[in-house]
Amino acid sequence: MLLKRLLVGSPIKTAHAAHERLSKTVALAIFSSNAISSVAYATEEILLVLILAGTAAVAWSIPISLAIVFLVGVLTISYRQIIHEYPEGGGAYIVARSNIGEWPGLIAAAALMIDYVLTVAVSVAAGVAAITSAVPSLFEHRIAIGLVAIILMVMVNLRGIRESGMVFAIPTHLSILVLLGMVGMGGLQILMGYTQPVPPQAGPDGTPIVESLSAFLVLRAFAGGCTAVTGMEVISNGVKAFRKPEPHNASVTMLTMSLILATLFMGISGLAYYYGIIPKADETVVSQLARTIFGGGPLYYVTQISTMILLILAANSAFTGFPYLASILARDSFMPHQMASFGDRLVFSNGITILGVLAVLLLVLFQGDTHALIPLYAVGVFVSFTLSQAGMVKRWMVKKGPHWRKKLIINGIGAVTTGVATLIIGGTKFMHGAWIVVALTPPIIMWFRSIRAHYIAVDEQITLERGHRPPMPRKNTVIIPISGVNRAVIRAVDYARSRGTDIRAVLVDVDKENTAKVEMQWAQWGCGVQLVVLPSPYRSVMVTLLDYIEDTLEKDPHSWVTVVIPEILPARWWQNILHNQRALLLKGALLFKERVILTDVPFHLER
Repeated sequence: MLLKRLLVGSPIKTAHAAHERLSKTVALAIFSSNAISSVAYATEEILLVLILAGTAAVAWSIPISLAIVFLVGVLTISYRQIIHEYPEGGGAYIVARSNIGEWPGLIAAAALMIDYVLTVAVSVAAGVAAITSAVPSLFEHRIAIGLVAIILMVMVNLRGIRESGMVFAIPTHLSILVLLGMVGMGGLQILMGYTQPVPPQAGPDGTPIVESLSAFLVLRAFAGGCTAVTGMEVISNGVKAFRKPEPHNASVTMLTMSLILATLFMGISGLAYYYGIIPKADETVVSQLARTIFGGGPLYYVTQISTMILLILAANSAFTGFPYLASILARDSFMPHQMASFGDRLVFSNGITILGVLAVLLLVLFQGDTHALIPLYAVGVFVSFTLSQAGMVKRWMVKKGPHWRKKLIINGIGAVTTGVATLIIGGTKFMHGAWIVVALTPPIIMWFRSIRAHYIAVDEQITLERGHRPPMPRKNTVIIPISGVNRAVIRAVDYARSRGTDIRAVLVDVDKENTAKVEMQWAQWGCGVQLVVLPSPYRSVMVTLLDYIEDTLEKDPHSWVTVVIPEILPARWWQNILHNQRALLLKGALLFKERVILTDVPFHLER
């Protein structure tokens, strides 16, 4: 517990949740770093494909970059509409599920969850590549550096969204300013006539032409460059994290992010073409560009360090988006309900931890190689783009409302452009690794549905709305910890009344709405048993219950306290992970306490 407090910090009261909201400046650092940081490798991915057709093909990088900037503009306008239409958070899952159906929503959710894991792995791998370009001796340690970076990201995010925002905001903004400065300086040198255009001289590592310039090759290059668009949906997922008025602030942040993204991406692509820069195995395009503009002096190393920081911190947007999406899925019973619960620091701690573990496994599996990971990237996010835009088209057709035709056209253009991009990315990258994402999506969807099927079966078996009557009174003196009212709890009450006369059901108040609901249900189903509601400003159920039991023991040193624990037992062992283990923890805490008797009342679920 002490170690946890040192690493994560002290608990934050639920009442302080409003103070954890983000300003536009801090939100730009948290939500936009993923999209903006992709400029560090998007141009390089275009050039890596074009150079296969020889140096003359590099000229196609400019029209391809312009097409991607157009896509950025379309998505910006489209997602600003989604932000205002879904102020509670309008990610692709919510938009697709509410307008098109459950299956499209789950496809979008699965695609996004894969993309968030890839975001962390790709961002960290690219950040490490930036620093190893400047210090080649670190190349053999790139996996260890990446693992340390992910672990630090997990720890900082567990400390809370506002605190992590304050930690990441300054370095993120400084890194963006440095890259803008590099692009600005390069442009100024061209305008002042200090440099002349340099045609590329050879392929990477002197390799010869291996493919002819074809439409398919250009489309492959476009698909590689579309990594610049990834991360644009994160703001629409996290609208609730902004300060009031949430939709306005999120919309302004979205526009700011897109302008910075388009400026940097087009600037880097244009300068790389002007200076004749081509990809190298041991040095990134941005590193070559910075070396050309600044020389090998301090400004070059500042640029490389800034690029590394921006890329590594880009993973932070995934540490925000993944837990939010997981909590929404958990609320709809498509993921374990524990994923919807806030931790001590008012963040979704379970989601943050799971994302960190998955990203570490992926980084190790692909040996920290950015170019091996990127073919998997962008497929999932463009699927979610297309489904969210299609969902909005359906929404305007049904809902209509003011200016609905204009909104329909905007989202329609978004659906068509992202749909075409999805087909291009999927088709051109399929054999290079995109098939892995396609293969993973169906099992993830089946996993979602099996979890929901389990929860539906649980609700059907423990619901009170099936003509049940309160059991006849019996004698008992017990304390019954409860979190809600269902058949398992009433079964425990029925047993307790046969054991004594002083019966107290104890509810720890961690959610005002749930407490009010339980009090109303208890009036009907509580069988006359007293309901004691205990306040818990830090949402600590265990500590509050243990303190209450200890106080009861102290009031009468010669008394016994019997704790009756209602416990739901799933039909299959693996389903236990879908339920919290509070009963087990409480039994462990009370097992060796003097004058406390534990009674477990199991409620066995049917297969």
